[in-house]
This record gives sequence, C-alpha cells and structure tokens, in this order.
Amino acid sequence: MSTATATAAPARKRRAGLFQGLQKVGRSLQLPIAVLPAAGIMVRFGQPDVFGADGLGWDKVAAVFSNAGGALTGALPLLFCVGVAIGFAKKSDGSTALAAVVGFLVYSKVLEAFPVADAVIQKGQDIPAKYNDPGVLGGIVMGLLTAMLWQRFHRTRLVDWLGFFNGRRLVPIIMAFVGIAVGVFFGLIWEPIGEGIGNFGEWMTGLGSAGSALFGAVNRALIPIGMHQFVNTVAWFQLGDFTNAAGQVVHGDYNRFLAGDPTAGMFMSGFFPIMMFGLPAAALAMAHTARPERRKAVLGMMVSLALTSFVTGVTEPIEFSFMFIAPLLYVIHALLTAASMAITWALGVHAGFNFSAGFIDFALNWGQATKPWLIIPVGLAFAVIYYAIFRFAIVKFDLPTPGREPEEEIEDLTKA
Repeated sequence: MSTATATAAPARKRRAGLFQGLQKVGRSLQLPIAVLPAAGIMVRFGQPDVFGADGLGWDKVAAVFSNAGGALTGALPLLFCVGVAIGFAKKSDGSTALAAVVGFLVYSKVLEAFPVADAVIQKGQDIPAKYNDPGVLGGIVMGLLTAMLWQRFHRTRLVDWLGFFNGRRLVPIIMAFVGIAVGVFFGLIWEPIGEGIGNFGEWMTGLGSAGSALFGAVNRALIPIGMHQFVNTVAWFQLGDFTNAAGQVVHGDYNRFLAGDPTAGMFMSGFFPIMMFGLPAAALAMAHTARPERRKAVLGMMVSLALTSFVTGVTEPIEFSFMFIAPLLYVIHALLTAASMAITWALGVHAGFNFSAGFIDFALNWGQATKPWLIIPVGLAFAVIYYAIFRFAIVKFDLPTPGREPEEEIEDLTKA
C-alpha cells in the first residue's frame, strides 16, 4: 500500500463520518417539523376570514385557535431543540428531553441579558425589548449539544456522596451551565451573523424568480442524501422578517406567511404545481410505460402514490421509485421543480403550506394566499410536461422504472 493510499483512507473515512452525521441531523429535524401541521391549522382557523369577524363571526373561537397556534409557532426554537436532541441521541429517553428543555430555558433567558433595543411605550403601544435571537438555529444548536452531552455523560458515576446525581440526572445540570455559555456566546456574536443571514435573504429575494428557482433545485437535489431539511429550515424559519399586528417580528417564509405577510411564499408557492399535478402525472407515465404483463400491478401502485402526492403533498414514495434506478428522470424533476418555483413567483403567486404542498394545504390556505387560482392552470401545464417528458425519456433510453425491470431481476424477486 502506497503512502498516498494510506493517507487517503482515513480522510475518506472522516468525510464519510461527517456525511453520515449531517444526514442524521437532517433526519432529526423531521420530528419537530411534524408539529407544523397542527400549528398551521390552528393559526388558520384563528384568522378573521375563517372563525373571525370576516368569516363565521365567532371571535372568541378565533382567538382561542389563534392563541393555540401561536403557542406552537412562538415556541418553534424550543420544539426544534427537544426534537433534535431526541432524534440525534442514540437510545434517547425522557431525560434527554428534560436536559434539552433545561438548557434551552436557561439559554433563552440569558439572551435577554443582551438587549439590542430597550422596551418603550410609544403612542400608547407597549413595544417589547429586542435582543439577539438566533431563532430555530439556536434551538438546533442546543438540541445537538444536548444529544452529544447526554451521549457522553448519561452513564457517568460520581463520588458516593453525590450518587443521587449519577447518570441521567447529571445531564440536565450540565445543560443548565451549557445554556449559560451558549446564551452568552450568541448574545455577543449573533448580531453580525443575523445581519448576514438577513442580507442573504434580501439577496435571495432580490433575485426574484431566479432565487425561488435556485431554492427549488437545491431542495430537490438534496433529497437523495437526506439533507434537504437544512435548506428548508433556513428558508422557512430564518430568511426574511415581518412585523405582525402585535408588533412581534417573525422570521422565515413559513412564519411570515402564517403572520399574514403578503410578500411571503417565495420558497413554498412553486411546490404546489409539482406535488399536486406534476409528480402524479409522472407516476401515470411510469405506469403506462410498464411492461404489459406488469402494467396492471404498477398502475395500482402508482395511482395510490399519485393520490398521496396530490392530497397530502408527500412525494417521497414517487420520487424514490425512480430516484436511484433512473437518475436522469430525477435531474429532470429537479429542473422542472426549479421552473415551477420561478414561474409561480413571476406570476405573483404567494401561497404557503403547513405540512406540504398538497390539496389539503392548498384548500386550507386559499383565503390567505395571493392568486392561488393560478396554481391550477400552471399545475395542469406541468402535468402535461411531466407526463410527456417522463414517457419519452423512459421509452427512448429504456429506463428501468417500476414494471420495466429486466426479466432476471423479476425472477430473483419472485424466488426471494
């Protein structure tokens, strides 16, 4: 073995370990994100045009739902902290969550010791103090630290006279002091970082359709390696600011849309034509190009996946059916997603979702969206494009999509 080969092997191992760690972080983000549908539905029910004065006129009911949803959206950093801690730590349990909560509560209060602007009363309105707040990114950092420290110390044994604090009871105490350190750290250095993120968001927004397209392409490109949640978290929960009617500043495309920002939706609107129309059409194309003897079985499966994508916006079952066996189709899919993001933004469509860009979210948020009706003709056009391109590519290049596998593979599967 040469020296170069011996040196390269540990480097490859380190890169593989880093990649696996990033994938694990990405998967751990899915747990707190699963809470968003509940938050979004409650906030939507609390809007004036649903249960409020402009809708059913049930103001108290609207206030209940609005406050209930606001409790979740306002606590997103804490939810991400706990969710990431539980998802990232091996064999996590209740003590992991407790340690995360303890650390986050200390961290969030320490941040308030570094106000950027003091609270004032202006024109009879109480304007709260502003302080450096990393938002969900701070929650993710605290969650990761909790997971790593819990993994390191949850079996630690102290001297006999401190035995009560052995193991799992020790980690929340450690996290309390870690919360102080992280709070001071972010309190001192977050302002330039926050300004950098804000400038990046303004740059992306300034790109207009190109910025929306770039996000769509990157989002789809990262799905095969499970790291799309990183860009989603930044775009949906950090980029862009909006001050709501109560004077609270919210960050991110998702939060701004729920708060009624008419300019929000740049990183969400373009997914609706793809998830409701494009991918279901791609599934139909794969079913129609299956071998005659397998067409019926594949059609049944693809219709089910297409309905799932249309109704709920869950697209992974369709995407994973061709992602690795026909990567050319996935590249086409990523480019078409970018095109959809650009077109919807150029047309002035501002729509958002609580879970994913399916019909449920489309119907639920119709009243809050801008020009949502345009999603239907744009989606139908993308359905035709997806079907035509997928069918042509599958037949032209003899791609092994479901139902077109070589005969020997089918025999092996049957024997297995």
